[in-house]
Amino acid sequence: MSVHQQPIADALTQVGPRLQTLRKQRGITLTALAAATGISKSTLSRLETGLRRPSLELLLPLAQVYQVPLDDLVGAPEVGDPRIRLKPRQINGRTVLPLTRPGGIQAWKIVIPRSQSTPRPRAHDGFEWLYVLSGRMRLVLGEQDLVLGVGEAAQFDTQVPHWFGSTGEGPAEVLSIFDRPGERMLLRATDGRPSTDLETR
Repeated sequence: MSVHQQPIADALTQVGPRLQTLRKQRGITLTALAAATGISKSTLSRLETGLRRPSLELLLPLAQVYQVPLDDLVGAPEVGDPRIRLKPRQINGRTVLPLTRPGGIQAWKIVIPRSQSTPRPRAHDGFEWLYVLSGRMRLVLGEQDLVLGVGEAAQFDTQVPHWFGSTGEGPAEVLSIFDRPGERMLLRATDGRPSTDLETR
């Protein structure tokens, strides 16, 4: 393999893990993704595990479903530019601004509208850290119902049913940092329960 081909080969090996990370972050099953893209479930599975070579025919429908640029899926080199392309998206009625590229620990700035005040808890693998930038945010975590103000933060195991949104008083801006198992940034409490310590920054 030539020196020019190596970067391309390296980028292609990262497409599968990047696709799997993106799908799990969105909470989409392979079955649902197959229905949305028209790509068979087996092909999607092989693509994520690296057993199927990525192609434009496969990646374009995935980029459309995930509403991300094709470059984000293939990890196109930025020619040494560390800046992130900040492209806000509307997800479940919230404005979400990605602060990191797909893969690894993910960070977002989330603008929660006043109307999103009805809890809909869900659980999934990972750990999350939330920091309130403006307004007041309501956090439902298991049996706990908390209100966080500007400068307060919370971290928790996302396997515990959780939801965060508006208190109903007005919109809130939140910084969210999420990591999956194996990329652990936040520590589990010694008794095995999630940590929900609030601290002023």
